[in-house]
Formats: sequence, structure tokens, C-alpha cells
Amino acid sequence: MTWLDKLERRSGFLAVPGLLRYVAFFNALTFLLEKMSPGFLRLLDLDPNPVLHGQVWRLVTYIFIPQMTSFLPLPDWVNVAFYVLFLWWIGNGLETAWGSFKLTLFFLIGMLGTTVAAFFFGTAFSNFMLTASLFFAFARFYPDLIIYFAYILPLKVKWIAWFSAGLLLLQIVTGSMQFRAAAIAAMANYLIFFGPEIVREARNRRQVSSRRKRFDIQSRDSDSQALHRCAVCDATELTDPNLEFRVASNGEEYCLPHLAQAKITRT
Repeated sequence: MTWLDKLERRSGFLAVPGLLRYVAFFNALTFLLEKMSPGFLRLLDLDPNPVLHGQVWRLVTYIFIPQMTSFLPLPDWVNVAFYVLFLWWIGNGLETAWGSFKLTLFFLIGMLGTTVAAFFFGTAFSNFMLTASLFFAFARFYPDLIIYFAYILPLKVKWIAWFSAGLLLLQIVTGSMQFRAAAIAAMANYLIFFGPEIVREARNRRQVSSRRKRFDIQSRDSDSQALHRCAVCDATELTDPNLEFRVASNGEEYCLPHLAQAKITRT
């Protein structure tokens, strides 16, 4: 039983079933309120200075600010619609794979990391990294799921996740210290949940590779001790116990399938 399972047994009542569905709904509502009252979003972002002056709702409301940009030149309402559906979709997938409690805990740790980074640097932060961590978690459970990018190009979730991770790493290397802190802090939830598993997988791959190398070396050593070896295909009685061998006049040994390449002088 993992520490997450033990924690769930003790504190499972704190789970919020359908958490990301609620987040998706409030993202859509926030977009509508912004359209009706431009500037409304500025009241919701995670800005430490207003929080310290009593606007404590910002500690939560920043997660309801929708992402309005995308790789495609689409209207804001289309981007927001895709974002809301995306949150709903990965929320259902993660809750199916994890359960409500683990998804709730993962989300809360991501929020906490983002908040710590915002207060540490004293600047406003968005929920972009938190959303990215959710997608990376989704990719761990559904790596081979197909997504049709722009409704045309079929891509596996793991490919999109690797591409996104590469872009994020590039931004971390070339970006400001504030961006680096935001990325690392917001991804703390992913590292906490999947870090030990990733380390175990890497260790297992090294062990498998080491065992394979030892096996290949032992196999070559065994072949070198063979009594018979075909001069054409290099087969031995160890690689194929059913083979028969003959010695030709040139002194070379051949297996029966390659016997036609030499004249037999003795058996």
C-alpha cells in the first residue's frame, strides 16, 4: 500500500468528485463575465499584492481564468470552448484512473506550488502550469490514446506530451527566473506523484539492459566453445541442436543446408 493509499483511507472524505468539471464550468462562466464586463479577469488573477491587502479570493479564483490562446488563429470563444472541453475530458479520465481523492490532492498540491512561487517572487501567476501538469498526468495513464489535432492529424497523447515537455524545458532554460520558479513549483505535484515511479522505471531499464548485455556475452562465450561451426552461416550445434555438420576437402566445416558449397571428403 502506497502513502497515497494510506492517506486516502484517512482523509478520503476530503475528495471533491467531479472537481475538474466544476473548474471547467467556472472557466466558461468567467469568460462570459469578462465579455460582459471587460477587465473582470484582473480581479481574479493570482497577484500577491492585492492578496496581502485583503483580496484573499485570488488564492482560488485564478484557476477559473480560461486559457484564450492556442497554436491556431481562432476566436477567443473557440479557444475557450476547446479549453473547457479539454478540462472536462482529462478530468473524467484522471478521475477514472485515480479516483476523486488522488485527483483532488494532485490539483491542490499544484495550486499550492503555484501560490508559493507567486508570493516568493511577488508577481502575478496564471494557471497555465497547473493545467500542463494535469495533461502530463493524463498522458501517464493514456499514452496511446489518439487525439485528432485540428480534426485532421491523428496524434497519440504521449507524443503531444513529449512535445509539450520539450517546449516547456526550452522555456525553463531560456526563460526568466520567475518562469522557472512557476514551472518547477507548479510541477511539484507531478514529481511527487510520478517521480518515484519514473525513477523505478529508469532503474529497471538499466537493469534489463545490463542483464541483456551479460546474456549476450555469455552466449558468445558459449558459441566459442562449440565443437562444430558452419563456415558459411556460423551456426553451431549449440545454436541449433538439430543441425548436422560435414568437413570439406578445404578443411572447413559446413552444416547440411550449405553442404552444396563444398565437396565432402570425410564425415
